[in-house]
Amino acid sequence: MPIQFSGWQTYCDKSKHLKPGQQPKKSHGYIMFHGTHKTNASAIISSGFKPSAGGKLGPGVYCSRDMNKAMSYPLLCAPNDRVVFKLRVRVGKVKRIDSQSMNLQTTWHQHGYDTAWLPATVGLEEDCVWDPKRLTVIGIAHCTDTSTKSSLQSLIMQKGQLQKQDGKNLSQCKVCDQQTLDKHTVEKCWSCKAYICPFMDKHVCHKS
Repeated sequence: MPIQFSGWQTYCDKSKHLKPGQQPKKSHGYIMFHGTHKTNASAIISSGFKPSAGGKLGPGVYCSRDMNKAMSYPLLCAPNDRVVFKLRVRVGKVKRIDSQSMNLQTTWHQHGYDTAWLPATVGLEEDCVWDPKRLTVIGIAHCTDTSTKSSLQSLIMQKGQLQKQDGKNLSQCKVCDQQTLDKHTVEKCWSCKAYICPFMDKHVCHKS
């Protein structure tokens, strides 16, 4: 008799996370966060980030691997007006900014670096990325307005469908939400008959 199953859950984490104090490695991609006002959120998803003219680490796009850091921006913003993006950041060549390199605090890019990293020695960890194309919005980490959140998530999906990789169009599987070059084969669960994709991380069958 063939073995049948109707649910699974994987525990693999495909994103790269850093421990507190661990420096980002050159050319790696990491999950980070960025806080903005909800009126600016859709434009960022559609057109990309606009680097700030200045700041503690000079010009660039500011983000942090610490959600609490992102939750404090923009300054003087009401909590209900704040949106925090979940980002995938390709850091490139990273410069650690500490007491030994304060002379490069705002001029690191002129010395060939793509990202400046400020460790959490005073305050919370922070990163500044010179090229906004190195940041990709992949999700909404915080938004109290459910209507706004739903709208932004739809924009992220549409943006993902338009992105190109190696000259080929990417689409997003409606079942597992992964971006893919080839259409995923979707089938029905043997027990509950719900539509499932073999690339899903989790499927819970509620049929007893």
